[in-house]
Amino acid sequence: MRILFLGTAASEGWPAVFCQCQNCERARRIGGKNIRTRSSIIINSDLKVNLPPDTYYHKIFHNVDLAKIDFLLITHSHQDHFYPEELNMRVEPFAKLKNGKVLTVYGNEKVHEKLLNVLTKRTLENSVRIRRVEPFDSFRMGPYIVTSLPADHDKNEQCLIYVISDGERTILYGHDSGWFPQETWDKLADFKFDLVIFDCTNGPSPEIRYHMGIEGVLRAKEKMVEMGLASNDTIFIATHFSHNGGLLHEELEEKLKPKNVHVAYDEMRIDIPPQ
Repeated sequence: MRILFLGTAASEGWPAVFCQCQNCERARRIGGKNIRTRSSIIINSDLKVNLPPDTYYHKIFHNVDLAKIDFLLITHSHQDHFYPEELNMRVEPFAKLKNGKVLTVYGNEKVHEKLLNVLTKRTLENSVRIRRVEPFDSFRMGPYIVTSLPADHDKNEQCLIYVISDGERTILYGHDSGWFPQETWDKLADFKFDLVIFDCTNGPSPEIRYHMGIEGVLRAKEKMVEMGLASNDTIFIATHFSHNGGLLHEELEEKLKPKNVHVAYDEMRIDIPPQ
C-alpha cells in the first residue's frame, strides 16, 4: 500500500487563511514542512480519504490524477474535510473522463444529505454514486475491505474513522477524533495494524475530547501496543496540526520522534510492502 499525505493541517490551514499570529508568521517565514494544507490522503492511486477545499491545489502540487480515484471515503461533513461542490466538476463539459468511471462516495448521514443537496442531477446520474455508511459497517470497495467506527469529534454528527485493508496490510485512519469511544476500542481489538494515523490537533495540550494532541497520541499508541493491535513494526503517524498548537514541524518531531511517532507533512509518502 502506498500512502500520500496531500494535506496535514486542521480546519484553518497553517498558516491559517486570515491569521497574523506568531505561529503562522513563523511557519510562513520558515516554510518547508511547516506549510500545511487541509488534511487528506490518497491510498495507492484509487482511494482518497476526504475532499477538502484544497483539493485542486493538491492535484496541481502533488501531480495527482484525480480521475483515477474510484473510491472516496468521507469521515464527516465539516467543510475542511468535505467540499462536495467540487464533485460537480466531474461531468461534461468540466471533465472529459477517458473511461467514464463512476466515483463512489462513502459517508455518514450528514455527508449523504449534503451530497443530495449539492450535487446536480447530471452529476448523480452520470458521475457520482453515493453510499451511506453507519458505524460498524464493513464493506468491500474494489480491492479494499473497510470498517467504519465511531469517532469522538462532534456531538451533533456521527463522525467516523476507518479501518482500511487490502487483504495483506491494514491501516487505521483515526481522525478527526479525540480519545476513541470504548465501543471503538472494542472493535479495534479485531485488527492488527501496519499503519496508524492519529489526530494531533491540540499539540502540547493534554485535551483529548474531540481532538487529541501529543499526549493523547502517545497514550493511544501505548494502548494499541498493550492490546496487541500494533507491534514494533507498526508505523504510527500524527497529523491534522493546528496553528493553535504552536509547535512547528521540527518542534513536533522533538516531542514525537523519540517515541517512534512520525510527524506528517504535506507530500509525505509511506510505502507498506506486501507481506
